[in-house]
Amino acid sequence: MTRIIMNGCNGRMGQVITRLAAEDENAEIVAGFDINDNIKNTYPVFSDPAECDIAADVIIDFSHPSSLEGILNCAKAKNIPAVIATTGLSAEERDLLSETSKSVPIFFSANMSLGINLITALAKKAAEILEDGFDIEIVERHHNQKLDAPSGTALAIAEAIDETLKNPSEFVYDRHSVRRKRRKNEIGIHAVRGGTIVGDHRIIFAGNDEVIEISHHAASREVFAVGALSAAKFMKGKAAGMYNMSDLIG
Repeated sequence: MTRIIMNGCNGRMGQVITRLAAEDENAEIVAGFDINDNIKNTYPVFSDPAECDIAADVIIDFSHPSSLEGILNCAKAKNIPAVIATTGLSAEERDLLSETSKSVPIFFSANMSLGINLITALAKKAAEILEDGFDIEIVERHHNQKLDAPSGTALAIAEAIDETLKNPSEFVYDRHSVRRKRRKNEIGIHAVRGGTIVGDHRIIFAGNDEVIEISHHAASREVFAVGALSAAKFMKGKAAGMYNMSDLIG
């Protein structure tokens, strides 16, 4: 049994993970962190992580970048792993993750979906083969309540592709502010916000007279919750260091 502390437990993802954990005989949420206290859970909820005195095996963070430092401090104080599934982290916050991983295990993924990580691998393979003759564009669509744009997943896909290319690429966000022809080394990244779209990502390889597309559609938030719970169980008892979905899938 993996005992979990859920940060952001009263948010949308926190409640989905709470429901799925209740149905999982190998996982249990023993405590939660959230500044919102208008939802009653079967476990105690703390507004301040420093006040939590409940033993656990791992922390899942599905909240907001502003809470990252407090969660990492809690992980260090309890000497337990942290699964960071929050998107929109800055370069400084990612550096903080790396530094913290020297003392406690940290699992970080911009997207907890198995499918997203599969299409990222496929996109890297496609980029390796198509680099010389195809332009690369990434289009992501999310609901109208999402704060960050482009999505952390779109950026992670672009970064993964860039690592594969022989020559470094330039990320171009939308094109309304740049009046020029598309440069060969660009990766275009575009964000759409509307309705209740859970998450769509499309990688477009456009060549002469042919277009290849790799896409992923999330029909519900459960795909991310399942990934987060799998990561939590995977991280139980792990040594200090940085881990990601490739380690989990492998």
